[in-house]
Amino acid sequence: MVSETSLSSSKRSPATPKFCNSFTTRIFADVAGDITIVVDGESFLLHKFPLVTLSGKIRKMVAEAKGSNVSNLELLNFPGGHQTFELAMKFCYGMNFEITTFNVARLLCAAEYLEMTEEYREQNLISRAEIYLNEIVFQSLQKSVEVLSTCEMLPPDIVDEIEISNGCVEAIAMNACKEQLVSGLSKLDCDGESRELKEDCVAWWVEDLSVLSIDYFQRVICAMGRMGVRSDSIIASLMHYAQSSLKGIGKCQFWNPSRTNSSPTSVEKDQKIIVETLVSLMPTDKSSSIPLTFLFGMLKMAIMLGAIIPCRLELERRIALRLEMVSLDDLLIPSLQSGDSLFDVDTVHRLLVNFLQRVEEEETEDYGYESDGFCSSGHGSLLKVGQLIDAYLAEIAPDPYLSLQKFIALIEILPDYARVIDDGFYRAVDIYLKAHPALTEQECKKLCKLIDCQKLSQEASNHAAQNDRLPLQMVVQVLYFEQLRLKNAMSGSLGDGLLSQRISSGVPSAAMSPRDNYASLRRENRELKLEISRMRVRLSELEKEQMFMKQGMIDKAGNGRTFLTSLSKGIGRIAIFSGQGGGKHQKSGRKSRGLEGKTGRSRRHSVS
Repeated sequence: MVSETSLSSSKRSPATPKFCNSFTTRIFADVAGDITIVVDGESFLLHKFPLVTLSGKIRKMVAEAKGSNVSNLELLNFPGGHQTFELAMKFCYGMNFEITTFNVARLLCAAEYLEMTEEYREQNLISRAEIYLNEIVFQSLQKSVEVLSTCEMLPPDIVDEIEISNGCVEAIAMNACKEQLVSGLSKLDCDGESRELKEDCVAWWVEDLSVLSIDYFQRVICAMGRMGVRSDSIIASLMHYAQSSLKGIGKCQFWNPSRTNSSPTSVEKDQKIIVETLVSLMPTDKSSSIPLTFLFGMLKMAIMLGAIIPCRLELERRIALRLEMVSLDDLLIPSLQSGDSLFDVDTVHRLLVNFLQRVEEEETEDYGYESDGFCSSGHGSLLKVGQLIDAYLAEIAPDPYLSLQKFIALIEILPDYARVIDDGFYRAVDIYLKAHPALTEQECKKLCKLIDCQKLSQEASNHAAQNDRLPLQMVVQVLYFEQLRLKNAMSGSLGDGLLSQRISSGVPSAAMSPRDNYASLRRENRELKLEISRMRVRLSELEKEQMFMKQGMIDKAGNGRTFLTSLSKGIGRIAIFSGQGGGKHQKSGRKSRGLEGKTGRSRRHSVS
């Protein structure tokens, strides 16, 4: 067993070695040095015997230099620098020093460079460092991360040759799996605690991985995925690594297009690699849910740093899968292209394309199943996205640099049934017309033609009827449909009004997916059957009245006065359906009431 605190040689030199502050002074106070070794410009005055006893490389260099000056040697590209060489020399002289997680990798590389193997002595420096790694470092996730982080400053060829990095990566992944099992039990104990405590129980070690370089971090995450670490822990690690390594980019660069014309700095190049790597490491299983705020943050960073196209497309694809859950602030992505609109409209357009493809695929998979009153999830998502895009259009409409082509492209990409009411869409168009007074009459007509006047509410119709910015043709159309709506509302026949409105607008059938449209048609059919039943009841009542009239005429045919009275009552009832008869009857009534009025007034005058 190797102690963490100290490491010493089993054999002691007869003289007590002592290192001085200056490397150029001799190492022993009482024995003169006979060899000088230069490492990274630093000179070490040493003795041949303890060095050639433990180091195969120094033994070979001394043997090859016989007959020449062997008092001066230089070690080129020594791993770990002169500080690590000093520790290796202390081991050769049998001096105590501490092995830690911060120097064990450097000591192992230096021992491999100096060939300090078991061939020259048992428990040489290589075996002592390996025992420390296996018994202490690899048993702890935190210590493995610390050792792996120190490998970044060592020559990659030596590190890979002695497999320090591979051992640390496998140890981190294995210990993460163990922590996952322990956290599963801890999570049961955290059921009655707060949400923050539950998250701490799940993966407390995600912060430790942020100290690694992106290359080692990528290897660790891939190893964790192979060994079955949960996706939520991997996502938490990705998010924390991004927050700690990508916070140096200033938001002001979004609003400074001239900044993008200059060549990227070394820091920006490194961060570009980080973004591309983190996106490639995102879990692909459908059960994993990455927060949308993180995806949008990564997308904005990818756009700003000029990441490769597959990286941006992957982020857009993931966002489009849950576009109905996106907030308006997330869509307001600043544009970096000079002379273009203030917001990145093209990215939002691609998000909509991916979203509509997803909805179409879902409806294709579910096609053929009857939907008796159940709403389609795809159509519900489409309605939410329609409201979101209307709000987005209203937000970007005041931009004076937003071209009409891009504005119309965002409008036309959504199908008609994505909007049940066009009030939000009309508001966005009105804002755009107000902010772009230089539009020609043809351009205004082209834009306003996209508004369905039949989908406007009464409030929006009243506003549109008095809007001077709209083309006259649209104002006339709004007034026409508003008059038709009032006529239907005032109509006594509810069924006729609903039927005429549905036939004229066609909104319900267009605003639904095929499954929901089928259910809607069934409901409309039931309503029409109910209205037909009501009309039959009214018709039967009229038939009863007609039979009563005929029976009265037959029973009292002998009495002329009674016959004329019954006939006049029958004509009064028939006058409801006859405009001419009704008019005569009303005129005679007005005349009789006029006469009665005159008689009443004369009587009152005479009494007074």
